[in-house]
Amino acid sequence: MYIPWLLITQILMLCGNSEAKIPAIIVFGDSSVDAGNNNQIPTIARSNFEPYGRDFLGGQPTGRFSNGRIPTDFISQAVGLKPTVPAYLDPAYSISDFALGVSFASAGSGYDNATSDVLSVIPLWKELEYYKDYQRKLRAFLGEQKAHETVTEALYVMSLGTNDFLENYYTLRDRRSQFTVDQYQDFLIGIAGTFITNLYGLGARKISLGGLPPMGCLPLERATNFANGNECVESYNIVAMSFNDKLRGLVMKLNRELAGIKLVLSNPYYVLLHIIRKPAFYGFDMTAMGCCSTGMFEMGYTCNQYNPLTCTDANKFVFWDAFHPTEKTNKIISDHMVKTALFKFL
Repeated sequence: MYIPWLLITQILMLCGNSEAKIPAIIVFGDSSVDAGNNNQIPTIARSNFEPYGRDFLGGQPTGRFSNGRIPTDFISQAVGLKPTVPAYLDPAYSISDFALGVSFASAGSGYDNATSDVLSVIPLWKELEYYKDYQRKLRAFLGEQKAHETVTEALYVMSLGTNDFLENYYTLRDRRSQFTVDQYQDFLIGIAGTFITNLYGLGARKISLGGLPPMGCLPLERATNFANGNECVESYNIVAMSFNDKLRGLVMKLNRELAGIKLVLSNPYYVLLHIIRKPAFYGFDMTAMGCCSTGMFEMGYTCNQYNPLTCTDANKFVFWDAFHPTEKTNKIISDHMVKTALFKFL
């Protein structure tokens, strides 16, 4: 369903200060929405160094896996909140900042606990524990009534799943020996359903469940697809579409079962695929490789300031490193999410 951007603008104008509708944005997930939590834990899955963040506000690397802002930053701004969503573990911020937006996401995480074990990052269950701690701090800061209003009216954003397939299922043997890919999808859907139900039990009512991107088109997957001329790995894209269909089914099921919940699927698959297939339409030149280093294999510590190959203008690239989009791509995707799914909360 496509909603014209003019209509979204009119809705925002009618809402005036959208604080009454969405007082805070609360984020769970992986590197697509990690604002720097991994900076505070012992893991190699970090990006708190240059050239990451070179186009961020102030030109500082924050731990976001991009040259600038990530989708939840743009979504926060679009609903009338701050232009960035801080990481919960970042000591530079306090509950006064987190009352308007907070990210518990951890780069390298997934639905499956075994996925977070790969790079020793924060598992999804631990993200929920941090959220419970956040609720306690919020009540102390705002008082019971105001904190309750924030919890129930906040927009909850979930963005994860890609690592479960690319960093776990297709890379390691354990899950492949236990599950077919279809069974593994069902296993992850079960975890997603339990997580959302638990979140609902803690007061959440407005929830965006993120779908998978065309993960076979990430530069790293294309670079290793020698047999097919470094084109997108179609089998991975088929799995992503199948999983998104199952997520859509979960959304319909939980909307029926959980009274008062408003759960939507925010699906980045088709908009990102369109960007990749029609880059000139969006002003991009390069789709098969990222801006940083060679753009084919590097991310995290292998994407660093000492590599002379890093591009000068990230706006010409769909991807920043071998796995993550540029700030420009993140904004396009975020605008699409607001128009096609999140407008229901405005």
